[in-house]
Amino acid sequence: MAERLEHAEKAAPETPEAAFSVMRLSMLTKRADFLRAAKARRAPAPAFLLQARQRAEGEAEGIRVGFTCSKKVGNAVARNRAKRRLREVARLVLPEAGHDGWDYVLIGRAGDTASRDFAAMQDDLRRALRKIHQ
Repeated sequence: MAERLEHAEKAAPETPEAAFSVMRLSMLTKRADFLRAAKARRAPAPAFLLQARQRAEGEAEGIRVGFTCSKKVGNAVARNRAKRRLREVARLVLPEAGHDGWDYVLIGRAGDTASRDFAAMQDDLRRALRKIHQ
C-alpha cells in the first residue's frame, strides 16, 4: 500500500499553477452576507437566480457561495433536492468561472430547479457569471 501512495505522489506533482486553478469554495452562513448579495448584481437563469457581490479589499480571499430555496419551491424534500442540485452545479462551475473575492448566492426556482437538465444548468450558471462580470 505504501508503494502505491509513493507512486501516486510521484505521478501527480502539485505545481503552484495547479493550486491556483482549483479554487476552494466556502459557504455563506450569515444572514448579513445573504442580504449584502441581495443588494448587489443579479443575473436570472431559467432554473435559478444568481446574486453576486464583490467583497471589500480587507475581507477574506476565495469564493464564497450560498444557496436558498423558499417554500414556493415545494415541501422540504423538494427544497433539499433543489439545493443539492444547485450545490453540485456550483461545485463544478464556480472554481473555473467564478472570481476570487466574490460572494455568490443561487436561489432556486419553483419546479425548474429540480426538473431542468443538469448540463443546461451548468451552462446557465456560466452564462450568468459572464453577465455578472462584464
